Amino acid sequence: MPEMPEVAALAGVLDEKLSGKVIAAGHLVSFSALKTFKIGLDALAGLEIDGVTRHGKFVDIEAQGIHLIFHLARAGWVTWHDVAPKVPARPGKSGLALRLVLDDDSGLSITEAGTQKHLALYVVDIPSDVPGIAALGPDPTAPEFTVADLRDVLQRAGRAQIKGVLRDQKTLAGIGNAYSDEILHAAKLSPFKPANSLDDDAVESLYGHLRTVLADAVDAASGRGIDQLKDTKRAHMRVHGRTGEPCDVCGATIAEVSFADSSLQYCPGCQTGGKPLADRRMSRLLK
Repeated sequence: MPEMPEVAALAGVLDEKLSGKVIAAGHLVSFSALKTFKIGLDALAGLEIDGVTRHGKFVDIEAQGIHLIFHLARAGWVTWHDVAPKVPARPGKSGLALRLVLDDDSGLSITEAGTQKHLALYVVDIPSDVPGIAALGPDPTAPEFTVADLRDVLQRAGRAQIKGVLRDQKTLAGIGNAYSDEILHAAKLSPFKPANSLDDDAVESLYGHLRTVLADAVDAASGRGIDQLKDTKRAHMRVHGRTGEPCDVCGATIAEVSFADSSLQYCPGCQTGGKPLADRRMSRLLK
């Protein structure tokens, strides 16, 4: 799933490619992906694109006061076309959801792999008309986000596990499964640690590592082509997606906890004092 660093880089690339161009047409292929109906997709035709920004993990293409916003969910992605395909956009194995064609014949395709369709498209007057954006918590990379703000977030979360708190978009915008693993590894914290149990030193450490991990990821992704962003993300992960590999900090074997539809990775040596965390799904299977 693309998270804030990749979405920020994607928005930056699209801003360079789209700003100042005019939308010729939008071809909706996956009708279930469009979540709004007040403004039709055809309203975008003929409008000049002002710019592309992001809100958490949402990408926002603004054209003369109308916003085409999309969330790529777990398996969505964007493909850029210097020359958009001439064949009509239609459903198929490509997973095409939307093709946007511009006045110079360039364009982009928004696709979603797999059978679980969670990609979402919105055409709205203002970004806050999108429920997911209206509910977003603060952006932890924003200059105004302070240690005190993080402390308040953790205290309000109570005994909730810190892993879940970091990736809850209503609590903090933009962090997902992968970067929450990376942040907790850097901060040497168990993903199951209660959020409100951190003392002041631990909160300051978590804040520093949170900002550093995300800033480094943004730097690594910036300037990359759209087709390079996924590989760039994977290449810079130290624990996420590396189950069974040695930790490059302490040498312990990276472990995993599986859930119904996801998993987390952590280093027992760095984060849990050498003790493995209970894998609830595997425990049920062994009963």
